[in-house]
Parts: sequence; structure tokens; C-alpha cells
Amino acid sequence: MRILVATDAWHPQVNGVVRTLTMMAEAAKTFGVDVSFLTPQSFRTFAMPSYRDLRVALPYQTKIARLIADARPDSIHIATEGPIGISVRRCCRRHGMQFTTSFHTRFPEYISARLPVPESWIWRALRAFHGASQAVMAATPALASELRARGFRNVVLWPRGVDTGQFHPRAVDLGLPRPVFLCVGRVAVEKNLEAFLDLDLPGSKVIVGDGPARTALARKYPQAVFLGARQDEALAEAYAAADVFVFPSKTDTFGLVLLEALASGLPVAAFPVTGPRDVIGNAPVGALNDDLRAACLSALTISPQACLEFAAGHTWEASARAFIDNIAGVPAVDSTSELAPFTPECPRFVA
Repeated sequence: MRILVATDAWHPQVNGVVRTLTMMAEAAKTFGVDVSFLTPQSFRTFAMPSYRDLRVALPYQTKIARLIADARPDSIHIATEGPIGISVRRCCRRHGMQFTTSFHTRFPEYISARLPVPESWIWRALRAFHGASQAVMAATPALASELRARGFRNVVLWPRGVDTGQFHPRAVDLGLPRPVFLCVGRVAVEKNLEAFLDLDLPGSKVIVGDGPARTALARKYPQAVFLGARQDEALAEAYAAADVFVFPSKTDTFGLVLLEALASGLPVAAFPVTGPRDVIGNAPVGALNDDLRAACLSALTISPQACLEFAAGHTWEASARAFIDNIAGVPAVDSTSELAPFTPECPRFVA
């Protein structure tokens, strides 16, 4: 099986969507599935005005068509609702190719935090985007239920995993007063980092990540330690050096960093909202409280061993299997026959 994934989020971006897609693709090889990607790397891009590290592609339909034809996929999955996702969706719709989609980001809340745009308008646009999808993949049961309640159809589950070979306890000392309270993620307004940085906590507060709010927050909170973006082993070491993982976001659909922290032996402190509530559930690996300070202090008493055992049950192989199963019931793109010549907008797959 060959699956083509269209995504606007791609390297060198460092976020949960990129990590999810790359780890899932690697694990899919175990099942004899080849996952390829249609990404911004094939097009000219421009930086978002308020977020210079985020580059947006400028795709055009003839190249989108050629890339799909070259990939000769059995199935097409659209991972994001950006310019590439929109272009691939248009191509599929015009030529009767079935596709699946996934819901990763709460754009209504993110956009409303920056612009005076009603959330209802964005939800309407997202329903339209995902309306023709044969399966809309959501990371958790709670998110799936919310999407159904908002009028989304064909919603299915696609759980996430964690690489316990990379993220695990080890002896790392940042040379900071203990306990160390760590937050990892994009440093932007929607992550609600001030709710963490405002807390009166013992020890040290550490932020790993980069983004448009980093300079302002570092200036406002000089006692906090901002380590910038870290990847691979450096990121794993940052987790291992901490005592508690703090997740102040109220808008994340999942929070892959939660599993990475738990695999590193870090208990989680968070608000009781979708994302941390769904990942942790009733497991004794986190403290969820509307009083984030109380959650942080309570998390200090949680067993690191319980966190490790919990994370061990979430593998990328299981995530990839669910992804493949969600696609298996969708009629395949006929890539075994000859392709008709390109139209100005898209290739035609013929029987």
C-alpha cells in the first residue's frame, strides 16, 4: 500500500503534527505500508507576519497534480487545512478521488486569539473542508465526540504514540534549583504560558521551545529559563532534567509532549481540559486542577515509575496500525492504470 499524506506542517517546523506524521510513517513500514509526503518543500513559501518561523506554501494546481501523479498513491490523506491541504482537496474533489483527513489544530481558538474573527466562522469553514472526507481522524474520544457534536461526519480515532527508546529517564543536571518545572512547546499566545510563568512555585521554571512570544515573555519573566527549541537527544535530555511537566494549554487537541514527558518519568500538571484529560484519564500519572499551582505541587508526589509504565502502553506501531485501518475501508485511488494527460488543474485517474 502507498499512502500520500498532504501536509502544510513540515520540517524544519518543530511541533506535534510534524512529529506525529514522521513517527507514524516510520512505524507504518512495519506493516508493509509506504507513506510519502506532499509538503511545502516542493513550493515557494513565505513567513507568517506574526510568526516568522512558520512558513506557508504557495502551491499551484499543475504542480500539485504532477506530485500526486508521481506518487501514484493507493490512498490520499490530507493532514492540514492550509494551502497545500486545500489544493489537494480541490484536486481530489474535481476528479472523484476519495481521501481522508485529520483534525490536529483548534484553529478557531488560535485565530480568535490573534484576530477579531468569530470562532463560529472558522468552525463553519472547517466543517466544509472536512465534509467530503471519508474519515476524519481525531486523536482522542473526547475530541471525536466534540467534532461530531459540531456537525463533523465520519469521525474516527487515531491515537498517538511515543518513542520510549528516545524519551526515557537519565541523569541530567541543568544546574538549576530543584524542583524543576518544565514546559515544552511553541512559545505563542495560544499556549497560555503566562498561566504557568505567573505561578509562585519553588525551584525553577524552564521553557523549551521557540515562537513569536518568546522575546516578550523572557523580558517579562527574567527568573524563568528559556532554553529555546531543542530536538532529538537535546530535547530528551531537557525532559530528563526536570521533575514535573507543566502543560498550561487549554486548546491543544492532544499534546504529544505529554507522552514524551511521561516516558521520561515526569508526572504532568495541567488544567482539566481536553488534551491532558484525555491522555491521562484516571491514571495516577498527573494532577489536573483548575488551580494550576496546586496541580504542580501535587504532581511532585506522583511516582515516576507509574509514568513510565503508562507511557509504555502507547506505541507508534499501534498508532500507525490505527491510521492504516482508518484508511483501509476507503476506496483506493486507481494508480494501476494509465494516467490521462494533465488538465490545467489536476490529473485524471482513469479505470
